[in-house]
Amino acid sequence: MRRTLTMAAAVATLLLPAGPLPGAGAGGGAQAAVGRWSAREAQAFWTAERMASAAPLPPAEPAPPAGTLPAEAPSGPVAEPGEPVPPSTPTPAAPSSAPATAPEPAPVRRPAAALPAAAAPGVGQNFDGIPVVGRMFVVKGAGSYFCTASVVASPGRNLVLSAAHCLLGADTQRVAFVPRYTRAKPQPYGMFPVLRDAAGRSRIWIDPRYRSRGVDRAAGLDVAFAQVGPNAAGVPVQNVVGGNRLVTGAGYAHPQVTLIGYPSSAARPRRCVNRTTKFTSRDARIPGSFLRIDCTGYPGGTSGGPFLVRYDARTRTGDVVGVIGGWKTGGDTADTSYSSYFGSDIRKLYAKAVAGAKAG
Repeated sequence: MRRTLTMAAAVATLLLPAGPLPGAGAGGGAQAAVGRWSAREAQAFWTAERMASAAPLPPAEPAPPAGTLPAEAPSGPVAEPGEPVPPSTPTPAAPSSAPATAPEPAPVRRPAAALPAAAAPGVGQNFDGIPVVGRMFVVKGAGSYFCTASVVASPGRNLVLSAAHCLLGADTQRVAFVPRYTRAKPQPYGMFPVLRDAAGRSRIWIDPRYRSRGVDRAAGLDVAFAQVGPNAAGVPVQNVVGGNRLVTGAGYAHPQVTLIGYPSSAARPRRCVNRTTKFTSRDARIPGSFLRIDCTGYPGGTSGGPFLVRYDARTRTGDVVGVIGGWKTGGDTADTSYSSYFGSDIRKLYAKAVAGAKAG
């Protein structure tokens, strides 16, 4: 598998404890301040050199044998206090004739910039990126890593979307989102830290079944939302770069999808346009149906990259209907990518993130 790391620690609102930092470069051994993680602190830690040296997440652990659960998994799903227990098996809702769409974001005024002419369908090409998509940097264990993430429109104007396997794990710390990162311009809009609560736990939302069943058995739930603080100038991320609209229940087949991700050690992100199809797994260890897209050159690091439909060159945003992840945490080759289906489970997770971000 090319994009993942299996970590066993998450709850419905995945709260990742802060703690002693590993020696990941200068200052890496400093103690993380409990309850604090500002844009200025994130900038001090995630220097241009450290960002450039960050690696894609290492491969996931093998799936457990068919018909078994991980040893540490509880017998039933984990629910948040006061909430009903979700169904025992995550099953995507049948696509409806009226897809659910998040509220239309207020337009962000910025100079229009046309994307380079698309190559043939399914052929990826590196480009200078778009403001709404960037790298999500994390510290795990003794290393610095990254995935891809994007801003999703929300009332608080402060949510980003990625793959759950990118942000899963009790040792995930120092999390920060950098929109439109390139090696030549590592912080064109500043840095937006994933906020912590007073106890020093990052504000990330992942379905609890993804943790209890693991990345294979719950591959249909490989989605995460994270609340980010403002940049060093005090401006919320959506005010700076805009936000994609979350669309759920839109089906699997889309005639034209723009796929954006940050591959491995590439200095710039990658773009590809192609259609998506429905893929139903025949592997009992990885049940479910997923969006599938053939796009060349999407290895490690691209996990969490958005599947965008109806991309608007004026606002440089679109409707997000998937993220690279899901089946084999995104796929086992660099030329075909997958996404969990955005159905009712993802809509509910988004609602929890919106409510949680509002409550602070």
